[in-house]
Amino acid sequence: MRTTAPRPGPAALNGYGRLLLVAVALIVAVLGSVLAAAAPAGAHAALTGSDPKQGAVVDKAPEQVSLSFSEKVAMSDGSVRVLDPAGKRVDTGRTTDLGSHSYGVKLKPGLPDGTFTVAYQVVSADSHPIAGAFTFSIGAPSATKVSLPDQNVGDGLVGTLYDIARYVAYAGFTVVVGGAAFVLGCWQRGAGVRPLQRLVVGGWLALTGATLVTLLLRAPYTGSGKLGDAFDLAKLGDVLQTKTGAALVSRLLLLAAAALFIAVLFGAYERREDAKEKRDLAFGLAIGGSVVAVGIAATWALAEHASTGIQAGIAMPVDVLHLLAVAAWLGGLAALLLCLYRAPDIDAAAVSRFSRVAFVSVVALAATGLYQSWRQVGSWTALVETGYGQLLLVKIGLVAVLVGVASVSRRWTGRIAGEAGGMAPEAAAATVVEQRASPKNSTKKKKPVAVAHSSKTGVSATVDTADGGKGGGTSGGAKADNGKGGGTNGAAKADSGKGSGAKATGQDKRAAQLARQQAAMDTARQKRIRDADPHRSGLRRSVFVEAGVAVVVLAVTTILTSTEPGRTEEEAKNASATSAQQSAGPVKVDFPFDTGGKDGKGDVRMELTPGRTGSNDLHVYATRPNGSAFDLPEVKVSFTLKAKDVGPLPVAPDRIATGHWSASGVQIPMTGKWQVKLTVRTSDIDQVTLDKNVQIG
Repeated sequence: MRTTAPRPGPAALNGYGRLLLVAVALIVAVLGSVLAAAAPAGAHAALTGSDPKQGAVVDKAPEQVSLSFSEKVAMSDGSVRVLDPAGKRVDTGRTTDLGSHSYGVKLKPGLPDGTFTVAYQVVSADSHPIAGAFTFSIGAPSATKVSLPDQNVGDGLVGTLYDIARYVAYAGFTVVVGGAAFVLGCWQRGAGVRPLQRLVVGGWLALTGATLVTLLLRAPYTGSGKLGDAFDLAKLGDVLQTKTGAALVSRLLLLAAAALFIAVLFGAYERREDAKEKRDLAFGLAIGGSVVAVGIAATWALAEHASTGIQAGIAMPVDVLHLLAVAAWLGGLAALLLCLYRAPDIDAAAVSRFSRVAFVSVVALAATGLYQSWRQVGSWTALVETGYGQLLLVKIGLVAVLVGVASVSRRWTGRIAGEAGGMAPEAAAATVVEQRASPKNSTKKKKPVAVAHSSKTGVSATVDTADGGKGGGTSGGAKADNGKGGGTNGAAKADSGKGSGAKATGQDKRAAQLARQQAAMDTARQKRIRDADPHRSGLRRSVFVEAGVAVVVLAVTTILTSTEPGRTEEEAKNASATSAQQSAGPVKVDFPFDTGGKDGKGDVRMELTPGRTGSNDLHVYATRPNGSAFDLPEVKVSFTLKAKDVGPLPVAPDRIATGHWSASGVQIPMTGKWQVKLTVRTSDIDQVTLDKNVQIG
């Protein structure tokens, strides 16, 4: 009777295995509730200020509208639209970079009174699109006919397809890198195992296909949201000019090199017979594969979270290491699970080697994850009050469960290694089966059991050396009499003392039939022995549960890459709160000065109007101690926001009249406590620099 290896399912998981599956189900349920409650934004830059402010009422029409963001954004002409009460555009369409993450668009002259709508759609530095709108009024508020769509940028069918492609890309990278690393580093004989080959090739196909889909969907994802724009060559050309487009194209080129690596690994390397040649080729594959894997991981680091924010130079290599550790652990875990269920055999030493690789990967994940958490969350408050922080807590809990299940797998691995004593697991299992079959006759002489391996096919046949010298062939399953060996390909039956002469047609068919029957019997016997090994069955159950938790961890990790970091979200909230608390009005600062020279005393008043983020007018008035105008040879002003490491922003005002200097278009990119430095010169050698801290915005 033919038996097959048990498939993953409730029947295959009993005892602690079922308890772990229940735990995983509960975690998934908690994850779903957190995701529903958090509703994380799909963007990582945030609008921190504008001029005019949201809801502001100004006396006269401004010359331009400026927007300030928490980080640098990609903005093209048309990214900011200003609409009058009738819904007609009143901006010039050309956006300008004002510096310090601020951007502006000029307005047409002669605007009427009423309520105007500002709509913007930009791409943050970590590749995610953001959009929004606000209103301001000239003279007095009025009714408006502007109706903005409720759908956010990146939503709809295009957004769904784009997100699916991102999930598939991460999964494909994990499988192809982890599977190839498992073959080279843990079980080199696995290069000839067909299921393992299919796994790695499937991962490459998934990653390549997902990258192509992402590249095509990039234009509608960050723009119109229409699926038809995916095939617009002009818009595709625009995408290729962006940082994200360059990263995706680079990934495709690296995947071409990865295809060559896979072809050599499962082709020339698997067919090598000479041990030295095989070692040399393995070393070359390890070096080349590592370079390609690092390059592919860098395409994410250079275009997403790690490329923006604080310490980007450190964050990018740390992110690459984090991705590689994830792939080595979870991708190798997928390969091990497949081998335990589909491969004819797997050496105990290979399982032990992967256990060590997994341990090193977990250590690397813990170190890099700790740094990334500090960088992206920023505070304990953000850890519990932001969607990113809550998802991070879920991920930490899942990783803790994963490490716990992995420790169970390590115990099973140790038992297999101890039982095998250097043999393959199936050989040790055969001994266990024989001992359990005759526990009372343990003093009787046992039949020695051996296992013959085929280095090409990965198939091992169990040989009973006490049955008259009959041996199971490794490929054809041929049977030989009187001590003759089994043929490996021809499956021919040879008589004692005779060579392999010509056979009659009927005898050839009979021999082939017997060979097939013998092969089927060998396979069935092999599976019975394999399935009877309690250690291997325990390892399969624990690895199956481990892989299930790993899938959830990978999904949460992918969601985190599209969630606004807690640090950015808190900064945006604080900026909005500060902006709301501060009343708009001119900022006035008085500076009494004394340069120490003749006629070197006086007073300077600096006025900043309207005294908020965006464009301002600067006026400086200098007077002598008697109150008359002081015509100073030179006056210079600078603004520094030390809390955000912004500035100094120098301003050189022009002389308007005696004792009066002015500058227009002075940009204050964000609210905060600014340090104002004023330098006055009363002669060629006498000057002094004064400073005060003032709240602007």
